[in-house]
Amino acid sequence: MRRRRLGVELRKLREAANLTGDQVITRVGWASASKLSRLENGRSRPDPEDVSALLDLYGADEAQRDELLGITDEAGDMRGWLRKYPVMTRQQRGFAELEAGCAEILEYHPVLVPGLLQTPRYARLRIVSAHRVESCGGEPEHGETPDDEVAARVARQSLLSREDGPRYTAVLEDAAWSRRAGPPDVLREQLAQLCELAELPNVTLHVLPADAPVGDWYLPPTAFSIYRFADPLDPETLAIEGGFTNVMSSEVNTLNAYKVTFEWLRSAALSATDTLSWLYEAAGRLTEAAGPSAAARGAAKAPAQRRRHSGRLTDR
Repeated sequence: MRRRRLGVELRKLREAANLTGDQVITRVGWASASKLSRLENGRSRPDPEDVSALLDLYGADEAQRDELLGITDEAGDMRGWLRKYPVMTRQQRGFAELEAGCAEILEYHPVLVPGLLQTPRYARLRIVSAHRVESCGGEPEHGETPDDEVAARVARQSLLSREDGPRYTAVLEDAAWSRRAGPPDVLREQLAQLCELAELPNVTLHVLPADAPVGDWYLPPTAFSIYRFADPLDPETLAIEGGFTNVMSSEVNTLNAYKVTFEWLRSAALSATDTLSWLYEAAGRLTEAAGPSAAARGAAKAPAQRRRHSGRLTDR
């Protein structure tokens, strides 16, 4: 997001200076015409000397220089991020970069438990079954093993329990832990983890009943996530999860449509308190269905009161 923010600001300065991309390339003496395009679109790590040369050309004032060179340093420093996520895979890195820098995440999935909430065993089921489908068209392009991908997903989840972690709100469908989703013991473990996560002060979960109408009988066709950032000038980002292809966008009209959709979903779903009770009851039913051995290990116990977190989107 720092790279994208930098690119947007550099493009604005270029346009204000009435310069075309070709003119800029010629005047700063870059050999590649695509270098400016990659920089303005946030697709490359910015070099401070390159950014400084552009700011000189565009006649940026001192305040603009300080701000954009500061963003350049943040956008180019990956060492701290890599220390936090040493096992990150290529497939999950894009999501991890968004999650690591955001202040708020809103998520919905019509079929699965979102990745940030999955247990390792539930995640493995999802990853292995997807690999089998991918292999129908040949070997998957990524070379990571299921162990790599599970470890990467678990590493991503650590941000929810950090002191400076983002506010996280998810709307969940009960199809995510139906009998088709996995063995009872895996689903029971997944529900127990949802109960624990729902008690974190920055996490709010809503279960959407199967018979609850959404909006004017609207049916969301895909999973999606919305990311908001601490700096209000960093663009909000939408990630649409489409099975084997993910799309990310910061286009305002598209984002607004998904914001409305999320509010419809949240409004149709159970409240956070009722959701927590629902999750504990569902975990208990799975424990009872599993027989005496599972019951002896004990089901999760519902808390007397859920901790509150001020400033959630739903409160606002």
